[in-house]
Amino acid sequence: MTSALFPTYARADLAFTRGEGAWLTAENGDRYLDFGAGVAVLSLGHNHPHLVEALKRAAESPWHVSNLYRIPQAERLAERLCTATFADLVFFVNSGAEAVECAIKTARKYHAANGQPERYRLITFEGAFHGRTLATIAAGGNAKYLEGFGPPLEGFDQVPFGDFEAVEAAITNETAGVLLEPIQGEGGLRVFSAAFLTKLRALCDARGLLLVFDEVQCGVGRAGTFLACEHAGVAPDIAALAKGLGGGFPIGACLSTREAAKGMTLGAHGSTFGGNPLAASVGAAVLDIVLGEGFLARVARLGALLRQRLAELEDRYPAIIEEVRGEGLMFGLKTRIPNGDFAAAARAQGLLTVLAGDNVVRLLPPLIIDEADIAEAVSRLSAACARLAAPAEKVGAA
Repeated sequence: MTSALFPTYARADLAFTRGEGAWLTAENGDRYLDFGAGVAVLSLGHNHPHLVEALKRAAESPWHVSNLYRIPQAERLAERLCTATFADLVFFVNSGAEAVECAIKTARKYHAANGQPERYRLITFEGAFHGRTLATIAAGGNAKYLEGFGPPLEGFDQVPFGDFEAVEAAITNETAGVLLEPIQGEGGLRVFSAAFLTKLRALCDARGLLLVFDEVQCGVGRAGTFLACEHAGVAPDIAALAKGLGGGFPIGACLSTREAAKGMTLGAHGSTFGGNPLAASVGAAVLDIVLGEGFLARVARLGALLRQRLAELEDRYPAIIEEVRGEGLMFGLKTRIPNGDFAAAARAQGLLTVLAGDNVVRLLPPLIIDEADIAEAVSRLSAACARLAAPAEKVGAA
């Protein structure tokens, strides 16, 4: 079928008509267990009653007034985000890439406000993914995403993943800070260790650098804490959020300490839609649930259970699964076969996943799943592994 959409996605021939919790129903009536969650967006699953009601209520008030006026819904959401995190100030946007862009600008402007405009460069890491804008593809450094768009934006110095000595060596008089995802999503579910993040925090403090975390995918409870960096007990100066913050409604946020945001004065940045009443109302509804009593502890407990079951699957099918990676309810299966083949086999069993770099298949279920959903997902993954292993076993027997 010919589509009027840009052909920039290799879309599966699936369209869904209904969703409930962690389940989707396709046009033909087939049901799928959604362990992709719109790439970690649907933090509360499909058709969550609290989110639906919040959006309905918000739709009866002005949808948009612009940031030329006060938006009480955004003010309240910002206060709650600051209370829940390290931050003092918030700038709302519409997406993860915009949140990272704002973080980059905030870091650069901080040094300019200190009389050091030459300090604009950020150290980033191999395997990073920070978005699809010209600045964020330059920050990510992936040649596949840079190709054809002209010279990459200046200001990013990439070092190997987790290489502390390389970070130290990359610091110059032009360095503004360090930008990283505490858990790389697109890069293959690689987790920066608590020890590394702790050393990085100390290094930034010692050298007058800002520490910037991209928590677009791993934040808002997905790692079993509100921010993934909390596992290390490390607070950044600036952080980017999006995806799960809106539970499916487009919203992103750049969080900052008051000191780090000192350069973001009147007119320094802007957004037409950022923090509009609809988005802010849904974001607040997400926080009602995610910051509710016991919710994050439950995510951590279910994450531990899912890790255990995935490890059992790895033991059972070592020819298919090489490694289990991740935290909370953000896991990756590094496969010994092409990850696209594995994802297709899982989809044939009615389980939706997401591909990542380093030959990894991501499992990013809604945070509201239960033990039964985990058991069903593992059963379907096991069936997919069995189908994939069968040809290899036949070859070995021959």
